[in-house]
Amino acid sequence: MRSARQILAEANVIAVVGASRDPFKPAHTVPLQIMRHGWRIIPVNPFVDEVFGVKTVPTLADLDEPVDLVNIFRPARDAVDVVRQAVAIGAPAVWLQSGIVSAEARRIAEEAGIDYVEDRCLAVERAVNSLTKLS
Repeated sequence: MRSARQILAEANVIAVVGASRDPFKPAHTVPLQIMRHGWRIIPVNPFVDEVFGVKTVPTLADLDEPVDLVNIFRPARDAVDVVRQAVAIGAPAVWLQSGIVSAEARRIAEEAGIDYVEDRCLAVERAVNSLTKLS
């Protein structure tokens, strides 16, 4: 299993489940910061047409390209289903944001052989490790 740092460093395209248009929510500010450092973000939100100026998809099943990481901004009870969806689309890694912990989601990811991170912030990991995709 790769470390959180390795997962983020090796990712290029990140699907963000629960991405928000609300600029005061971490589900907006975190992926926006990741975008600003060069990662490609695909917002997954069935309730809005776009986030960060990027067209959203309603579910992971609606993605028309592979992703390197599924970043989850949903409550732990929803994370289980999102991890199942991530496994179904062949995502190599899932990342539950700070405050989101799920033993069941972890079990599903481990049984599928995909990398799993929980209760960690993508933006903090990026900053602590000085990661960027910008040249």
